[in-house]
Formats: sequence, C-alpha cells, structure tokens
Amino acid sequence: MSISLAEKLEEIKLQALQKLKSNTLDETSIEAFRVEYLGKQGKLTQILKDIGSLSSEQRPAMGRLANEVKHMVAQGIETVITELKRKERSKNLLEGEMDLTLPSRARYQGHRHLISKTITEISHIFSKYGFQVGEGPEIESEYYNFDALNTPAFHPARDMHDTFYITEKTVLRTHTSPVQIRTMEKFKPPLRIIAPGTVYRHDDDASHSPMFHQIEGLWVDTHVSMGHLKGLITAFVQTFFSASTQVQLRPSYFPFTEPSAELDIECVFCKGKGCTLCKQSGWLEVAGCGMVHPNVFKAVHYDVQKISGCAFGMGIERLVMLRHRIPNIKLLYENDIRFLRQF
Repeated sequence: MSISLAEKLEEIKLQALQKLKSNTLDETSIEAFRVEYLGKQGKLTQILKDIGSLSSEQRPAMGRLANEVKHMVAQGIETVITELKRKERSKNLLEGEMDLTLPSRARYQGHRHLISKTITEISHIFSKYGFQVGEGPEIESEYYNFDALNTPAFHPARDMHDTFYITEKTVLRTHTSPVQIRTMEKFKPPLRIIAPGTVYRHDDDASHSPMFHQIEGLWVDTHVSMGHLKGLITAFVQTFFSASTQVQLRPSYFPFTEPSAELDIECVFCKGKGCTLCKQSGWLEVAGCGMVHPNVFKAVHYDVQKISGCAFGMGIERLVMLRHRIPNIKLLYENDIRFLRQF
C-alpha cells in the first residue's frame, strides 16, 4: 500500500511541476490548476485522505512526503502568480495604460496630539525660568486634594456635584495642586515646579469637559512677591500668544492663595475692542493665581516667617482653544482626522 501511495505522489509531483514550468498558465487556468491539485477534491487532498488507512509505522513517513509535495506545488503556484502580475504591469507600462507621471496618493504621517504638543511647549517655556516638571497620581485622597490646600469642609468644590468621588475619602483629582503639596513634603525651598496633568470635574458644555488638562506652577523662596508672579505669567503669556498681548490681574478668591487673582489677557479675537467672546469687555480669563496661603505652608511644615511663594493654574484646553480659535472643546477629543490634521 505504501509503495502505491509513494508512486502516486511522485507521479502527481512530476505532472504538477511540468504544468507549472510550461508557461501556458494564465490567471484563469492557474486557479483551475490550484483546485485540481489542492482543492477539497484535489489530487493531493485525496492522497492525504488515503494515508489514514496506512499502519501507524508507515503513516509518519508518508505524511511527511505528502506534505513536501503539497508545499512544493503551493510554492510553484505562488511563483507563477507573481510572474503573471509582473508581466501584467510590464504590459500596462508598454501600452501606456499606467501613467508614471501622475502623483501618488498622499500619505499622511502621524503626529502628536495638539494637547500633548501644547503641554510640551508650555513646559519648555517655564523651564527657561528654572521650573521643573512635577508629577502626581490622578486618584487622590481628600487630604491632598482639599485639606492640605486649605479648602474647608463646607466649600462647594468638595460636593459631589463638582467632584468625582471614588470612595468617601478618595477622589479623582480636581486640579494638579496636590502635586505641589507632595513636592513640598519631599523638598525644602527654594523650589520652582510646574505640574501638568489630567484632572476631573462635573462639568460638560462647549468650553468644559469632565476630563481635561491643567498646568499649575509653584515658586517658593525667601522673598517671592506678587511682582514676581505678575512678571512671570506676563512673560509666559507674551511668549505663548504674542509679544503685544496685554495682561491684567483681577482680584479673586481661592482657598489656597491669599491674596488671589484672576489672570486676564487682551481678547485674542477683537484685540481689546469688545466682542461676543469677551462679552464686550475686551478681556479673557485664562488662569487663577496668587500668593501661597500660610496654611498651605503650615501643612507641609514650612516656616511661614522665612519663606513666601506664589502659585498659578491654567487649563490647557482653554489656552489651545483661544490660540487656535477652536469653538468647541469636544473637537479636541473626537479624533476627527480632518480636524487633527490641521495641527
């Protein structure tokens, strides 16, 4: 039985190789050839079925031989198909059916997202003034997110309609200010850090998102003043937007700074003349800032009699939308390639 199968395999192999080398196969006949030898009812498929009737001693050797022939035939078919395609391309070129002077299809390279690029750019600007990047967890304890930042228990920011609570004492951080606390616990002044990162709040409209990005800064030394703060953020604004951009500090309130202020810039759309975006005021709010509250320093055991500090925080999306005149924050997250490709 084994001799008969071996002879059949040898005969099939010789027939198949002879046809493959005959140069008579085209796109139609090569498919018929494949079905004849490798199809469900093909010659090699039938041989493989017959191997099951052999003894256990004969079966392995005959199986290897059958698979070798099958692989040889399959490889020969691929070679013929490749050669047919090459000839077809050559024919098209010779007959002028393929115009090599036509431009190819545009291939677009991927690039970093606008948010990531902006964070890198802002970090680079502040690095020129001696600031290093600090990092911290996005899941925070109430202590680091509120208590150490002088936020009282009755403050509305601690309510569930503003903050995402994971447990009774654990939250998704609402700002990157906890990074400032964690850094001050580890290092003594002087220090200058910025803390970029993702933050979370119950907020969702054209200019707000439940998840967004902030970058906060902290400068602690022996004689830091509001003058230092205004000079620093003015230099940043005029580098990020334009050298002619005007700024102003407007009194405000934050639990972790005193005095506190809102940073406004001259409206990037109307250049201070008044428009619907700036509500005819000529100014746009871009950041909150102020002098670090003494209670914050006490929480990290800094001597409030010897040191002082200033802090600021701004939303990355806010800066991006103003700089590039993007009307809706959701455009930054929808992954529409037509939008992203512009940047």
